[in-house]
Amino acid sequence: MRRDSIFYKLFKQFPELLFELVDQPPLEAAGYQFESVEVKETAFRIDGVFLPPANASQVVFFAEVQFQKDEDLYHRFFSELFLFLYRHSIRYDDWFGVIIFDSRKLEPSNSTIHRALLESGQVQRVYLDELGDLRQQPLGLGLMLLTRIPETEAVESARFLLEQARQQSEQAIIELVTTIIVYKFSTLSREEIEAMLGLNLEEPRAFREAKEEGREEGREEGREEGREQEARSLVLRLLNRRVGAIPDVLLSQIQALSLEQLEALGEALLDFSAIADLEQWLQNQATG
Repeated sequence: MRRDSIFYKLFKQFPELLFELVDQPPLEAAGYQFESVEVKETAFRIDGVFLPPANASQVVFFAEVQFQKDEDLYHRFFSELFLFLYRHSIRYDDWFGVIIFDSRKLEPSNSTIHRALLESGQVQRVYLDELGDLRQQPLGLGLMLLTRIPETEAVESARFLLEQARQQSEQAIIELVTTIIVYKFSTLSREEIEAMLGLNLEEPRAFREAKEEGREEGREEGREEGREQEARSLVLRLLNRRVGAIPDVLLSQIQALSLEQLEALGEALLDFSAIADLEQWLQNQATG
């Protein structure tokens, strides 16, 4: 199942959920804002960056969710983390990293190079299979655990979470539980899932979107993201040659362009001779 998109929705809806995993959460935990950040001029994308509120101590939190073996995980995570801090060195005073593993066996085999960071007190590793019974966890952590349990146990656990969510009037939790089950049982019809969970899915469009995403397992999404990433990288290189260094404010706008817009920019930039041409093109896109 597409756990990345599930955890994105979890953290986007409930950013405070990350701090339930942290031994010493900040006092302003409820005010943090979650973002998935692509670091400028690289192919790096950080799973989750939790930005502090303006009136709080400027500690930025980084999250990584890992459900498969990746020997380069720590290389990538710390490279992304420090590159982000370099790009935003004026804004933040400190950082903390949370790496969420499905289990310990997914940790990289050799962590010697990163031992100082991993043992620094600024990094916390969480293993979902060691959190205990789903029924003994807060609702948010229960949702995390629901993503990893086998289908044979998923329905009963989902019903439990749904009942808890109803009692607490947490409609967002109900929707997320439903989404997770749709991902897990992507071959079942809406009626079958309704009967299985004992509820009425009142949002058919959301149901169809989640079901389609689960069925595709990110196949097309992965191809699209790959094409978009390549196009953005090429466009940035060409722009640097054509008009020189690009200001951060324009880079942010370019990062937000769709694949179609990037392809259009790739053609238009051949006529650019100055940064002003790029600014005008981006302004036209925003108002078009």
